[in-house]
Amino acid sequence: MQLTIGKLAQAGGVGVETVRYYQRRGLMGTPARSGGRGWGGGVRRYDADDVRRLKFIRSAQASGFTLDEISELLALEKSDDRVRVRGLARQRIDALDAKIAQMTETRAALARLADQCAASDKGPCPILAAFEP
Repeated sequence: MQLTIGKLAQAGGVGVETVRYYQRRGLMGTPARSGGRGWGGGVRRYDADDVRRLKFIRSAQASGFTLDEISELLALEKSDDRVRVRGLARQRIDALDAKIAQMTETRAALARLADQCAASDKGPCPILAAFEP
């Protein structure tokens, strides 16, 4: 499988500029140009490993990992340091738990305001009043 950057991006569900950004960040390699003459000649070709790596990055991002953490995960893939990988996963779980707790509190507060708003048609709306500075 030999893909252009456009086909690689399409296979990974991202735009070409996203692939280039990942390359600048060192998350993906930049293959040499093949064929062509002169400055900028030839086309870069990507293979199945590049597609797999791009999909790995996207999946890790969807799980909430930062690009720095993904870079570390990619490095750990070669070292098979499962202890560190588990540590990163547990950190991500803790961050998700904190976000869930915050969202649960926010939901409860908004539900209370909606109930207060429905309880009376008099005076300012409690929802709108809550957002006033």
